[in-house]
Amino acid sequence: MSRRLTAITGILAASALTLAPALAVAQDAPSGTITVLTHRTDRIEDGTLARYVAAFNEVYPDITVQFEGLTDYANEVAIRMNTPEYGDVLMIPPSVRADQLSTFFEPLGTLDELAPVYNFITEKAFDGVVYGIPTAGNASGFVVNTKVWEAAGVTSVPTTPEEFLAALQAIKDQTDAIPLYTNYADGWPMTQWEAYRGSISGSPDEVNDLAHIDDPWGEGRDHYVIDRLIFDAVAAGLVEADPTTTAWEPSKDLIGTGQVGAMALGGWAITQMQAAAANAGASADDIGYIPFPYQVDGAYYSGAGGDYHMGINIHSGNKDAARAWVTWFADESGFAADEQQIPPRVDGEFPAALAPFQELGVRLLLQNPAPAGEEGWVDQIDAQAEIGLWQPQYRQRIVDAARGASGETLEAIFTDLNTRWAAARAEVTGQ
Repeated sequence: MSRRLTAITGILAASALTLAPALAVAQDAPSGTITVLTHRTDRIEDGTLARYVAAFNEVYPDITVQFEGLTDYANEVAIRMNTPEYGDVLMIPPSVRADQLSTFFEPLGTLDELAPVYNFITEKAFDGVVYGIPTAGNASGFVVNTKVWEAAGVTSVPTTPEEFLAALQAIKDQTDAIPLYTNYADGWPMTQWEAYRGSISGSPDEVNDLAHIDDPWGEGRDHYVIDRLIFDAVAAGLVEADPTTTAWEPSKDLIGTGQVGAMALGGWAITQMQAAAANAGASADDIGYIPFPYQVDGAYYSGAGGDYHMGINIHSGNKDAARAWVTWFADESGFAADEQQIPPRVDGEFPAALAPFQELGVRLLLQNPAPAGEEGWVDQIDAQAEIGLWQPQYRQRIVDAARGASGETLEAIFTDLNTRWAAARAEVTGQ
């Protein structure tokens, strides 16, 4: 069971050629000081980012890199972007729509130039221009403590939402662990559920298709299945007793030491939970990763995409130095390998944590770029409908309904979401 729960398989297309850095850096050696805004406060605290800077300075000795770590990154940066003062390099927050990229970020090159070099490059591009380079990539799934699952008598990876709920119930009945930890209170972990879209349909056009349907929460559709699973798990008491009291940092120790059975998180979280287990005296080998419990024609699909993308503040006074950092970090830092994530470059080495695993045969699914003329439609519809697919409030609402805190039913929520989506879609697309 441990081996089956430890990895998923799937390979991104990789070039056999060694590709030169694709982001042009000024001919004269850049210099000066740049501020990099980051969500990885843990890597500031443990000295990892400082080690990267030391290596960077071997190539660019005249550039000083200063980090500013933000715990509630997405919300804090979104507020700061109301002014020109949001660092020189920053992780592009999800609240920035595709059609807004050119307002806030420096162009980094064209899709034609950069798509052969970098994975997930279309995610922060608009009208053929790229504004962000991924730090790494993620598969979507659940981080699990395999020891807890084995103690509960779960002997295989769930293939349906019903099997997943049954596994959580077994954990509740047979162990003292919290079956599924929502991390509701911190907010941003709730957005991780959005990455499962595509895992149900198995379609690389799942996101693009949202611009052409009026009922994303219609029965059987990806968002229906994802949000139904959240609701049912909470309603059945298979999560923490009071979701409003969760805490992100302590949750790492909880799953690492077997006090939690599963969390909905991207593959980026695997190494963090393994480190937490080891630091607490447990075994890092207890931490595994499984796909969303759904199969299409007998195969699992895992929605894959870029982690945060690095962008350069269009108001930066030191764009050459900022570009040097972005290029070096994507091409040379080794960050993705260190974090056991999918490499930003297509010629990068696939991580051991997500190595091919024939027994499960999970297929990594990248979403296709929007068709010409439809770029940014889904983001615009989402904003117009005021839903916030990548914002925590949308799924916190579902948790609140499931735990009886709001008086809403799931059916009423789905009807409301579909109604707002349909109205916004008509306005944005004219269809």
